[in-house]
Amino acid sequence: MSSEKLFLALRLEGPLQSWGFDSQYNRRNTGLMPTKSAIAGMCLAALGYPRGSDEEKKFLSFFKAVSMTSIAIPRQGDKKELSVHRLQDYHTIQNTRKAGGGIKNCHITQRQYLTDAAFGILLEGDIPFLDTTAKALIDPKWGIWLGRKTCIPSVPVFAGITSDRREAFALLIGEKSLKLFTRQEDVENFGDGSDSLPDAAVSFASDRRQFAPRRVRILQAGKD
Repeated sequence: MSSEKLFLALRLEGPLQSWGFDSQYNRRNTGLMPTKSAIAGMCLAALGYPRGSDEEKKFLSFFKAVSMTSIAIPRQGDKKELSVHRLQDYHTIQNTRKAGGGIKNCHITQRQYLTDAAFGILLEGDIPFLDTTAKALIDPKWGIWLGRKTCIPSVPVFAGITSDRREAFALLIGEKSLKLFTRQEDVENFGDGSDSLPDAAVSFASDRRQFAPRRVRILQAGKD
């Protein structure tokens, strides 16, 4: 990988979003910020790389070196700013297959979604790698979803790509100061972070899904 960097800006807007990071069994929760594994999965879908493939493995080995910044961007309704809420769905599926091979009459899950949320994502990394990813996001081979297939983007996900960090943020928030927005960003040194998230994808293969921890810091709106 080269020492020079590109900045790839993504825009995540839609009626529903779901960014799972601590789902267990029949409870499928969502975080308040997009996960890095979900962004990786979105890029892999755009590229058309199958789960567990050699192409996926190579992509994820490069993606782990990409630095990600997530920005919560308030949405404006009729004369007021819309509040983000968690919506919980009582979800049922009939005739699902059990691990042992039998058929389960009805499978019940509790699934969470975010409503009225919008995010800007900035990916910073190697030029050839992000350039290839950007081209795929412009003309994706497979569908792109905001965490789940029920969460359809309402605007194009690709917002732009540039070699200038300031220009990249402007693609997402215009001329406003970044300090006005709550954001979450990757850190290189553990001590610089405030939380560790298990969302750095190592493999999406159905029989060997694996994730590594990612160290981040959260900066609240109005603060440095």
